[in-house]
Amino acid sequence: MEATSKKKSFKELIQQSEVPVLVDFYADWCGPCQTLSPIVEQVAAEMSGKIKTIKVDVDKNQRAAMNYQVRSIPTLILFWKGNILWRRAGLMTKRELLSLLNNSISQN
Repeated sequence: MEATSKKKSFKELIQQSEVPVLVDFYADWCGPCQTLSPIVEQVAAEMSGKIKTIKVDVDKNQRAAMNYQVRSIPTLILFWKGNILWRRAGLMTKRELLSLLNNSISQN
């Protein structure tokens, strides 16, 4: 198998991205996660090219959740070059999320 066809690991995705990466830690059974999901999708579409988004199911990816000490869901973490710019647990409005992202991007 060639290295080019290998799927990138989570670590590679957050460290090698040319733009900040917003990671949405969620679970299918989580009501607040289901509420936040379309907000994250709308923001991702509006900020296309400025950020990437990754959804991480904490039930299927327990190691990633443990590595980043995700204790409650939904939790959003914004990474830039592998470093955490901010993290927020719980629901937020589209306006709050856009504000956090725009402030973070303008500072970096």
